[in-house]
Amino acid sequence: MAERVKDREPLSRVVWEKLAVLRDIVADKKARDLKIYDVRNLTLLTDVFVLCSVTSEPQMRAVTSAAREEMKEAGYSMLRLEGTHRSGWVVVDFGDVIFHIFREAAREFYDLDRLWADAPEIGEHQIPELRKASTDR
Repeated sequence: MAERVKDREPLSRVVWEKLAVLRDIVADKKARDLKIYDVRNLTLLTDVFVLCSVTSEPQMRAVTSAAREEMKEAGYSMLRLEGTHRSGWVVVDFGDVIFHIFREAAREFYDLDRLWADAPEIGEHQIPELRKASTDR
């Protein structure tokens, strides 16, 4: 596994910018347990999965709405939205980044963290402060 990690190309600036937007949304909306997985060597679907947990349906709505609006403001189109706030799992597809918003019970049940455990994890601290500098937050 370590060889594959060393051999792959770095993530693009666009991906880092998307991750910065989503990281800030998760923090601003007080979602929990942010995990970011580099899945490029494991699937052709996307480059990165971003997962977070919320504690209520209103919080799920707030995180989902913020993701759609703030990514649009940053110039990134949402390709698809799957799931509902009532289902406990919403997936927002931004192409090379797919954002999963879970209620805690759904996250435990579907256990994507275990499913993608072979993927290298990207720590929040690795994401550049691109947005905060450009928006004076």
